[in-house]
Amino acid sequence: MLTVDDLVSGRLLRRYKRFLADIELDGGEQITAHCPNTGAMTGCAEPGSRVWLSRSDSPKRKYPYTWELVQTARGMACIHSARANKVVRAAFEAGLVPGFEGYPQLRAEVKYGEGSRADLLLEGAGVRVFVEVKCVTLCTGAGQGLFPDAVSERGRKHLRELAAVRDASTRALMFYCVFHEGVHRVSAAGEIDPAYREALAAAMAQGVEVLAWGAVVSPRELRLDHPLPFTLDPPDAG
Repeated sequence: MLTVDDLVSGRLLRRYKRFLADIELDGGEQITAHCPNTGAMTGCAEPGSRVWLSRSDSPKRKYPYTWELVQTARGMACIHSARANKVVRAAFEAGLVPGFEGYPQLRAEVKYGEGSRADLLLEGAGVRVFVEVKCVTLCTGAGQGLFPDAVSERGRKHLRELAAVRDASTRALMFYCVFHEGVHRVSAAGEIDPAYREALAAAMAQGVEVLAWGAVVSPRELRLDHPLPFTLDPPDAG
């Protein structure tokens, strides 16, 4: 996991072409960094925001810097969505998630469904749990977190496959890892992607379990920390 010694800081100039961001480092140098987030990043890509980056020394990298964290108007956020998988895995391995302590075997990127790979597979006592992890960074008013922040056919596919894989010895879990300090509860973003909201409702009706957890997000630490309330729709929806 990253430590403060791995990061450099600066100010965001702009994010563009989805995967690129121009940043002015604290020393004044302007660089282009890789942006490891395919979403809209609403509220997390405002020009002038303070950001933190990691650096790779690999000669194969066109852009040595990777954008990791941003200080938003509503709190610190980690925009490197792939880090959610590692953070959630560490929490399961530590027995932090209640109701999932009895699965000592854990694997990542396990093939299932129609060409998909489950983020995690937990196994124990003749029962297995397929886990899909989604990173939540969209924070609206009053601490409401939403997923997805853009239309997500891939997200809908994962929900369908989670529902299909369930049987008498198989559990299926959608895990929302909240990488935004300002989020205090999580719901589906029905106004952004109505089809995702309907797919989630259908999956839940078929027995797919849903959890949302908040994380400690800072340049010094990134770890899963506490459960958050989840509802299909925001409390004030409708």
